[in-house]
Amino acid sequence: MDISSASSDDTAGSTRWFGGCAIAGILLAGLVVFGAYELENVEKGLDGYGQMEQAGPSGSVADPLAPGATARFEDGLKITVSPPVPTADGTYAFSVTYENGTDTEVLPGGQSLRGSVSEIGPAPLVVRPGGSLDDYVTDYDLDWLNREAAASELMPSLAEGGKRTIPVTIRPTRAGIPVTVEVAVPDAGYRETAYFQLTAG
Repeated sequence: MDISSASSDDTAGSTRWFGGCAIAGILLAGLVVFGAYELENVEKGLDGYGQMEQAGPSGSVADPLAPGATARFEDGLKITVSPPVPTADGTYAFSVTYENGTDTEVLPGGQSLRGSVSEIGPAPLVVRPGGSLDDYVTDYDLDWLNREAAASELMPSLAEGGKRTIPVTIRPTRAGIPVTVEVAVPDAGYRETAYFQLTAG
């Protein structure tokens, strides 16, 4: 018997076995990663792509976001409300920025110019006095000075990958009042309303 030939056959067999195991391991790892990705998509599909998913405050009416924070939705939509900045004439200016990371266009203002914004609610964009859990306040108020202009800027559809910033100017009856901003971008399925809690002063 040729010993060198037997050793060569053993080495070739070991190499083939090792190569086969390596390929099987790579395929198995790929299947696990793909399965985890698909499971995440199924979970998102079950609870709705309109859910918010950011660290920290949830953005709900009971846990509003702070100024400067971003509401991040599972479908890729992002909404940021800037901190209010006082001006010399006693008004406050801030902005609401929409970033469309979804795979379709969105209508930030809904279908109606008249119903797109409100100081009371409900509407796609609400700017109102009081805390997020307050139904109604009587000892202070605010005027949304550029409400019609904001509604006009909000109405056009926002294309996939698009970004739009809506300036807001308010005049509170006194400094230091809480202001709630509600953003409810309409969706054919479901999308949560994002709440932001600001202070005018």
